[in-house]
Amino acid sequence: GKEASVAFAISNYMHGYGWLSTMVTVAILAGFSSVILVMLMGQSRVFYTMSNDGLLPKVFSDLHPKFKTPYKSNMILFIFVGAFAAFVPGSVAGDLTSIGTLFAFILVCVGVILLRKSDPDLPRPFKTPLVPLVPILGIIVCAGMIVGLPTETQLSALVWMVLGLLIYFGYSKKHSKLGTAGDILPTASDFEKQ
Repeated sequence: GKEASVAFAISNYMHGYGWLSTMVTVAILAGFSSVILVMLMGQSRVFYTMSNDGLLPKVFSDLHPKFKTPYKSNMILFIFVGAFAAFVPGSVAGDLTSIGTLFAFILVCVGVILLRKSDPDLPRPFKTPLVPLVPILGIIVCAGMIVGLPTETQLSALVWMVLGLLIYFGYSKKHSKLGTAGDILPTASDFEKQ
């Protein structure tokens, strides 16, 4: 909510500090800009890999002839994110980010349970203790936090998820190179160090 915003915190808790509140604001903006840049650059690489598999159109895997970066993907993402930031209030974007992250954590917890059952002998540098208790608790806590988010956020996330599923079943599944007839899908043990 509003109480969690940086602007709210600075205006309510940093008044009377003059130059210090200005320095804190500048530091926060510098930190935000670097995080946003890294996230956008990382997302273009995710789209690049998905495009190479056929899950997204080829435009996302076009590389710049000189720099060998997915420049078209970067431009599309920058335009989309810029438009999103211009027309979607920050609180809504923050809530959507929260629900997306919580949903991703739920998927990770489910993945831990499934992977422990499907590939129990896989060498793991870190092994989650008390499986399935810890992942189940993670699922419950994340789901509880999702339920605590505003209803409009939950509906917005549902709309985005339906849109993603429509893209997947309408385009991606038909164009994917991985898992086509005759392919053998790798398991986690296929990536084990020799």
